[in-house]
Amino acid sequence: MKHWSEMRRDELERQYSPSRWSHRMSADDVIKAHVAALKEGTTRARDLAQTLLDVPYGEGDGEKLDVYIPRTNILDVPLVIYFHGGYWQFLSKEESGFMALPLLDKGVVVVAVGYDIAPKGNMDLMVSQVRRSVVSVVEQYSHISGLYLCGHSAGAHLAAMVLSTDWSQYSVTPQIKGAFLVSGIYDLLPILSTYVNEPLKMTEEVAARNSPSRLVHQLKLSSSGCPVVVAVAENDSPEFRKQSEEYYKTLDASGLSVTLEDVANTDHFSIIEQLVHGDYHLTKLLLKMMGKS
Repeated sequence: MKHWSEMRRDELERQYSPSRWSHRMSADDVIKAHVAALKEGTTRARDLAQTLLDVPYGEGDGEKLDVYIPRTNILDVPLVIYFHGGYWQFLSKEESGFMALPLLDKGVVVVAVGYDIAPKGNMDLMVSQVRRSVVSVVEQYSHISGLYLCGHSAGAHLAAMVLSTDWSQYSVTPQIKGAFLVSGIYDLLPILSTYVNEPLKMTEEVAARNSPSRLVHQLKLSSSGCPVVVAVAENDSPEFRKQSEEYYKTLDASGLSVTLEDVANTDHFSIIEQLVHGDYHLTKLLLKMMGKS
Protein backbone atom coordinates (compact mmCIF):
# COMPACT_ATOMS: atom_id res chain seq x y z
CA MET A 1 0.00 0.00 0.00
CA LYS A 2 1.22 3.49 -0.85
CA HIS A 3 2.42 5.81 1.88
CA TRP A 4 -0.31 8.32 2.72
CA SER A 5 1.83 11.20 1.41
CA GLU A 6 1.72 9.65 -2.08
CA MET A 7 -2.07 9.28 -2.17
CA ARG A 8 -4.39 11.61 -4.04
CA ARG A 9 -6.83 13.49 -1.86
CA ASP A 10 -9.84 11.42 -2.97
CA GLU A 11 -8.05 8.17 -2.09
CA LEU A 12 -6.91 9.55 1.26
CA GLU A 13 -10.48 10.67 2.02
CA ARG A 14 -11.78 7.19 1.13
CA GLN A 15 -9.21 5.62 3.48
CA TYR A 16 -10.26 7.97 6.30
CA SER A 17 -14.02 7.46 5.78
CA PRO A 18 -14.67 4.45 8.04
CA SER A 19 -18.33 4.16 7.04
CA ARG A 20 -17.33 3.32 3.46
CA TRP A 21 -15.56 0.14 4.58
CA SER A 22 -18.37 -1.60 6.47
CA HIS A 23 -19.60 -4.79 4.83
CA ARG A 24 -22.89 -4.69 6.72
CA MET A 25 -24.71 -1.73 5.15
CA SER A 26 -24.29 1.49 3.22
CA ALA A 27 -22.13 4.33 4.57
CA ASP A 28 -25.11 6.46 5.63
CA ASP A 29 -26.95 3.53 7.16
CA VAL A 30 -23.99 2.27 9.17
CA ILE A 31 -23.59 5.70 10.81
CA LYS A 32 -27.32 5.94 11.60
CA ALA A 33 -27.29 2.42 13.04
CA HIS A 34 -24.17 3.23 15.06
CA VAL A 35 -25.73 6.29 16.71
CA ALA A 36 -28.93 4.35 17.38
CA ALA A 37 -27.01 1.44 18.97
CA LEU A 38 -24.98 3.75 21.23
CA LYS A 39 -28.10 5.67 22.30
CA GLU A 40 -30.04 2.50 23.03
CA GLY A 41 -27.17 1.01 25.07
CA THR A 42 -26.75 4.26 27.00
CA THR A 43 -30.47 4.45 27.80
CA ARG A 44 -30.36 0.89 29.14
CA ALA A 45 -27.25 1.65 31.21
CA ARG A 46 -28.92 4.73 32.70
CA ASP A 47 -31.86 2.56 33.75
CA LEU A 48 -29.57 0.03 35.44
CA ALA A 49 -27.00 2.27 37.11
CA GLN A 50 -27.03 4.94 39.74
CA THR A 51 -26.06 7.93 37.62
CA LEU A 52 -24.46 11.30 38.24
CA LEU A 53 -25.04 13.27 35.04
CA ASP A 54 -23.40 16.52 33.90
CA VAL A 55 -20.78 16.56 36.65
CA PRO A 56 -18.46 19.50 35.87
CA TYR A 57 -14.72 18.93 35.59
CA GLY A 58 -13.92 22.47 34.47
CA GLU A 59 -15.44 25.89 33.85
CA GLY A 60 -16.51 25.35 30.23
CA ASP A 61 -20.07 24.42 29.23
CA GLY A 62 -18.82 21.27 27.51
CA GLU A 63 -16.57 20.20 30.40
CA LYS A 64 -18.89 17.67 32.00
CA LEU A 65 -18.91 13.97 32.85
CA ASP A 66 -21.57 11.30 33.23
CA VAL A 67 -20.88 8.73 35.94
CA TYR A 68 -22.44 5.24 35.91
CA ILE A 69 -22.21 3.66 39.36
CA PRO A 70 -22.98 -0.02 40.02
CA ARG A 71 -25.45 -0.79 42.78
CA THR A 72 -22.84 -2.15 45.16
CA ASN A 73 -21.64 -1.28 48.62
CA ILE A 74 -18.01 -2.08 47.86
CA LEU A 75 -15.85 1.02 48.08
CA ASP A 76 -12.75 -0.05 46.17
CA VAL A 77 -14.08 -0.35 42.65
CA PRO A 78 -12.29 -0.14 39.31
CA LEU A 79 -13.24 2.85 37.18
CA VAL A 80 -13.17 3.12 33.38
CA ILE A 81 -13.09 6.52 31.70
CA TYR A 82 -14.57 6.44 28.19
CA PHE A 83 -13.76 9.00 25.48
CA HIS A 84 -16.23 8.97 22.60
CA GLY A 85 -15.42 8.98 18.91
CA GLY A 86 -17.01 10.99 16.10
CA TYR A 87 -13.93 12.45 14.40
CA TRP A 88 -13.62 15.20 17.05
CA GLN A 89 -16.78 16.80 15.58
CA PHE A 90 -19.75 14.49 16.22
CA LEU A 91 -21.29 12.52 19.10
CA SER A 92 -21.17 13.44 22.79
CA LYS A 93 -21.20 11.93 26.26
CA GLU A 94 -25.00 11.64 25.93
CA GLU A 95 -24.70 8.39 23.95
CA SER A 96 -21.45 7.20 25.55
CA GLY A 97 -22.64 5.18 28.55
CA PHE A 98 -23.39 1.99 26.57
CA MET A 99 -20.22 0.13 27.64
CA ALA A 100 -21.34 0.35 31.27
CA LEU A 101 -23.96 -2.36 30.65
CA PRO A 102 -21.80 -5.48 31.19
CA LEU A 103 -19.41 -3.67 33.57
CA LEU A 104 -22.01 -2.59 36.13
CA ASP A 105 -22.73 -6.24 36.95
CA LYS A 106 -19.06 -6.71 37.79
CA GLY A 107 -18.93 -3.69 40.12
CA VAL A 108 -17.13 -1.34 37.72
CA VAL A 109 -17.79 2.42 37.57
CA VAL A 110 -17.89 3.96 34.08
CA VAL A 111 -17.34 7.66 33.39
CA ALA A 112 -18.27 9.09 29.99
CA VAL A 113 -16.40 12.32 29.23
CA GLY A 114 -17.79 15.28 27.33
CA TYR A 115 -15.45 17.66 25.48
CA ASP A 116 -15.90 20.59 23.10
CA ILE A 117 -16.06 19.07 19.63
CA ALA A 118 -15.18 21.10 16.54
CA PRO A 119 -15.86 23.70 15.36
CA LYS A 120 -16.37 25.01 18.92
CA GLY A 121 -13.33 23.17 20.24
CA ASN A 122 -9.93 22.85 18.57
CA MET A 123 -7.50 19.95 18.96
CA ASP A 124 -5.34 21.58 21.65
CA LEU A 125 -8.45 22.39 23.70
CA MET A 126 -9.91 18.87 23.40
CA VAL A 127 -6.63 17.28 24.49
CA SER A 128 -6.40 19.70 27.43
CA GLN A 129 -10.01 18.91 28.38
CA VAL A 130 -9.65 15.14 28.44
CA ARG A 131 -6.46 15.42 30.49
CA ARG A 132 -8.24 17.65 33.01
CA SER A 133 -11.21 15.28 33.09
CA VAL A 134 -8.92 12.46 34.24
CA VAL A 135 -7.39 14.65 36.97
CA SER A 136 -10.88 15.62 38.13
CA VAL A 137 -12.03 11.99 38.30
CA VAL A 138 -8.97 11.02 40.36
CA GLU A 139 -9.59 13.92 42.75
CA GLN A 140 -13.31 13.14 43.12
CA TYR A 141 -13.02 9.35 43.43
CA SER A 142 -10.12 8.68 45.75
CA HIS A 143 -11.39 5.20 46.64
CA ILE A 144 -11.09 3.61 43.19
CA SER A 145 -9.02 0.43 43.07
CA GLY A 146 -7.80 1.07 39.55
CA LEU A 147 -8.18 3.65 36.78
CA TYR A 148 -8.58 2.47 33.19
CA LEU A 149 -9.03 4.36 29.93
CA CYS A 150 -11.04 3.39 26.90
CA GLY A 151 -11.56 5.35 23.70
CA HIS A 152 -12.96 4.69 20.26
CA SER A 153 -11.68 6.25 17.01
CA ALA A 154 -11.07 9.96 17.80
CA GLY A 155 -11.60 8.96 21.45
CA ALA A 156 -8.77 6.41 21.16
CA HIS A 157 -6.57 9.25 19.94
CA LEU A 158 -7.57 11.34 22.97
CA ALA A 159 -6.97 8.41 25.35
CA ALA A 160 -3.50 7.95 23.83
CA MET A 161 -2.85 11.67 24.36
CA VAL A 162 -3.85 11.23 28.03
CA LEU A 163 -1.30 8.40 28.31
CA SER A 164 1.32 10.80 26.89
CA THR A 165 0.67 13.59 29.41
CA ASP A 166 3.42 15.33 31.35
CA TRP A 167 1.61 15.15 34.70
CA SER A 168 4.14 17.40 36.43
CA GLN A 169 2.03 20.30 35.17
CA TYR A 170 -1.08 19.01 36.99
CA SER A 171 -2.12 18.78 40.63
CA VAL A 172 -2.09 14.95 40.64
CA THR A 173 -0.42 12.15 38.73
CA PRO A 174 -3.14 9.62 37.83
CA GLN A 175 -2.05 6.00 38.25
CA ILE A 176 -3.54 4.55 35.08
CA LYS A 177 -3.62 0.76 35.24
CA GLY A 178 -4.66 0.00 31.68
CA ALA A 179 -5.82 1.50 28.40
CA PHE A 180 -8.04 0.20 25.59
CA LEU A 181 -7.49 2.08 22.32
CA VAL A 182 -10.10 0.95 19.80
CA SER A 183 -9.79 1.75 16.05
CA GLY A 184 -7.89 4.94 16.73
CA ILE A 185 -5.81 7.49 14.82
CA TYR A 186 -2.36 8.05 16.28
CA ASP A 187 -0.75 10.21 13.57
CA LEU A 188 -2.87 13.23 12.60
CA LEU A 189 -0.72 14.39 9.68
CA PRO A 190 -2.44 12.19 7.03
CA ILE A 191 -5.83 13.79 7.71
CA LEU A 192 -4.64 17.40 7.32
CA SER A 193 -5.60 17.59 3.65
CA THR A 194 -8.91 15.69 4.04
CA TYR A 195 -12.48 16.76 4.81
CA VAL A 196 -11.91 15.65 8.43
CA ASN A 197 -9.69 18.67 9.04
CA GLU A 198 -12.14 21.23 7.63
CA PRO A 199 -13.86 21.96 10.99
CA LEU A 200 -10.67 21.26 12.97
CA LYS A 201 -8.47 23.67 10.97
CA MET A 202 -5.28 22.02 12.23
CA THR A 203 -1.94 23.27 11.00
CA GLU A 204 0.95 20.84 10.54
CA GLU A 205 2.38 22.04 13.86
CA VAL A 206 -0.88 21.42 15.76
CA ALA A 207 -1.24 17.97 14.17
CA ALA A 208 2.34 17.02 15.01
CA ARG A 209 2.16 18.02 18.68
CA ASN A 210 -1.13 16.16 19.08
CA SER A 211 -0.01 12.91 17.41
CA PRO A 212 0.48 10.16 20.01
CA SER A 213 2.84 8.33 17.64
CA ARG A 214 5.29 11.22 18.12
CA LEU A 215 4.96 11.30 21.91
CA VAL A 216 5.98 7.78 22.85
CA HIS A 217 8.97 9.09 24.85
CA GLN A 218 6.49 10.97 27.07
CA LEU A 219 4.25 7.90 27.37
CA LYS A 220 7.27 5.95 28.60
CA LEU A 221 7.75 8.52 31.35
CA SER A 222 4.12 8.87 32.42
CA SER A 223 2.49 5.48 31.78
CA SER A 224 5.33 2.99 31.41
CA GLY A 225 3.80 0.32 33.64
CA CYS A 226 0.35 0.58 32.09
CA PRO A 227 -0.72 -2.27 29.79
CA VAL A 228 -2.09 -0.88 26.53
CA VAL A 229 -4.41 -2.79 24.21
CA VAL A 230 -4.46 -1.44 20.65
CA ALA A 231 -7.57 -2.93 19.02
CA VAL A 232 -8.44 -2.68 15.34
CA ALA A 233 -11.36 -4.03 13.32
CA GLU A 234 -10.88 -6.62 10.59
CA ASN A 235 -12.93 -4.36 8.30
CA ASP A 236 -11.34 -1.06 9.24
CA SER A 237 -9.79 0.60 6.17
CA PRO A 238 -6.20 -0.35 5.30
CA GLU A 239 -5.02 3.10 6.45
CA PHE A 240 -6.84 2.81 9.80
CA ARG A 241 -5.40 -0.68 10.27
CA LYS A 242 -1.94 0.64 9.46
CA GLN A 243 -2.33 3.44 12.05
CA SER A 244 -3.04 0.85 14.77
CA GLU A 245 -0.32 -1.55 13.63
CA GLU A 246 2.32 1.18 13.47
CA TYR A 247 1.38 2.65 16.84
CA TYR A 248 1.50 -0.83 18.37
CA LYS A 249 4.96 -1.45 16.85
CA THR A 250 6.25 1.93 18.11
CA LEU A 251 5.09 1.21 21.68
CA ASP A 252 6.39 -2.35 21.54
CA ALA A 253 9.81 -1.20 20.27
CA SER A 254 9.97 1.20 23.24
CA GLY A 255 9.59 -1.71 25.64
CA LEU A 256 6.06 -0.81 26.71
CA SER A 257 3.47 -3.40 27.71
CA VAL A 258 1.28 -3.43 24.60
CA THR A 259 -0.81 -5.95 22.69
CA LEU A 260 -2.46 -5.66 19.28
CA GLU A 261 -5.96 -7.13 19.03
CA ASP A 262 -7.19 -7.66 15.47
CA VAL A 263 -10.89 -8.27 16.08
CA ALA A 264 -12.40 -10.63 13.50
CA ASN A 265 -15.82 -10.01 11.95
CA THR A 266 -15.99 -6.38 13.06
CA ASP A 267 -15.94 -3.03 11.30
CA HIS A 268 -15.06 0.42 12.63
CA PHE A 269 -18.45 0.69 14.33
CA SER A 270 -19.37 -2.82 15.48
CA ILE A 271 -15.98 -3.19 17.20
CA ILE A 272 -17.11 -0.71 19.85
CA GLU A 273 -20.89 -1.29 19.71
CA GLN A 274 -20.41 -4.87 20.91
CA LEU A 275 -18.99 -3.67 24.24
CA VAL A 276 -22.61 -3.81 25.44
CA HIS A 277 -22.20 -7.61 25.61
CA GLY A 278 -20.49 -9.39 28.48
CA ASP A 279 -19.37 -12.27 26.25
CA TYR A 280 -17.71 -10.04 23.61
CA HIS A 281 -13.97 -10.57 23.16
CA LEU A 282 -12.96 -6.99 24.10
CA THR A 283 -15.36 -6.87 27.07
CA LYS A 284 -13.78 -10.05 28.43
CA LEU A 285 -10.28 -8.66 27.87
CA LEU A 286 -11.16 -5.46 29.70
CA LEU A 287 -12.63 -7.37 32.64
CA LYS A 288 -9.60 -9.64 32.72
CA MET A 289 -7.30 -6.58 32.84
CA MET A 290 -9.24 -5.41 35.91
CA GLY A 291 -9.14 -8.83 37.55
CA LYS A 292 -12.91 -9.09 37.16
CA SER A 293 -13.22 -11.95 34.65
